[in-house]
Amino acid sequence: MVVIMKSGATVKEISAVVARIESFNFRAHPIYGEERTIIGVVGNDRPLDRTVFELMSGVETTVPILKPFKLASRDFKKENSMFSILGTNGSSVKVGGNDLLLIAGPCAAESRQQVLESAHAVKEAGARALRAGAYKPRTSPYSFQGYGEDALKWMAEAREQTGLAVVTEVMAPEQVPLVSQYTNVMQIGARNMQNFPLLNAVGACMKPVLLKRGMMSTIEELLMAAEYILSNGNYNVMLCERGIRTFETSTRNTLDINAVPVLKKLSHLPVIVDPSHATGRSEYVTAAARAAIAAGADGLIVEVHPDPSSALSDGAQSLTPEQFNDMVRQTRRIAAAMDRSI
Repeated sequence: MVVIMKSGATVKEISAVVARIESFNFRAHPIYGEERTIIGVVGNDRPLDRTVFELMSGVETTVPILKPFKLASRDFKKENSMFSILGTNGSSVKVGGNDLLLIAGPCAAESRQQVLESAHAVKEAGARALRAGAYKPRTSPYSFQGYGEDALKWMAEAREQTGLAVVTEVMAPEQVPLVSQYTNVMQIGARNMQNFPLLNAVGACMKPVLLKRGMMSTIEELLMAAEYILSNGNYNVMLCERGIRTFETSTRNTLDINAVPVLKKLSHLPVIVDPSHATGRSEYVTAAARAAIAAGADGLIVEVHPDPSSALSDGAQSLTPEQFNDMVRQTRRIAAAMDRSI
């Protein structure tokens, strides 16, 4: 349930409610708003008497949350979540607001030169964050697996040169301390969406998280995965629709464009769409990106490579810098029609 405090409730009154929640072996998740504070109450399924809290000083009312995802639910927070992703020199990028977040770069960091070239190209086109993989989960154990810490250093250098925030994937709990030293956003890939120890680890890390939907996962399962991160106190979570596996073979996956408005209705968390993995073919990426913005997505994550034909992974779905620039031009027009901007 959610405990809604009165406007002007004191710190002492809020602390008393938190202490009472914890006395019942539940966890309190306070959200401090400009006008009032709300406190999420989560824990086991044991019934909790709401009147215990409604009689406390400073409490306005309580609201039950019926959905299994408590902290990710609109019942917990009515307004859209917005948060900042810090770049270099104190710069920051907002996500979840009127401005759409554009994340772009190569699937894998292949060399220092490739990372720097990609970063400058996507920034010039309008991207606010650089994506690249230092660790690559691949279907085959014989495929390119990434350059690890060297790749993280290349991305950090690109951030220093361009001011772009860095988004990169972390694959295991033990990688979180190292990756968090270099990145601004921790990405959880589709194959790791239900890696619960990893979700707990990035939740405790407190850096923003981009959580990708599993290729065969339902919307509710995605939101329950987000709940693991939120329950650790990290509320800076972006949900990413990247296509699901269906019977269709004309594209790599099937972009579930329905997921965008559904997620926006069920959850307050920002929604990002990945048209590259959704289609798997560069000629379809721009059209899918246009559709995502029209459906209400809060941003895009797109694969861009200086020379897709030589890419070590996902070259077929990567745009050239010129193609990416054209995609940004088209999606800006869609965003303007939605009273938003890129």
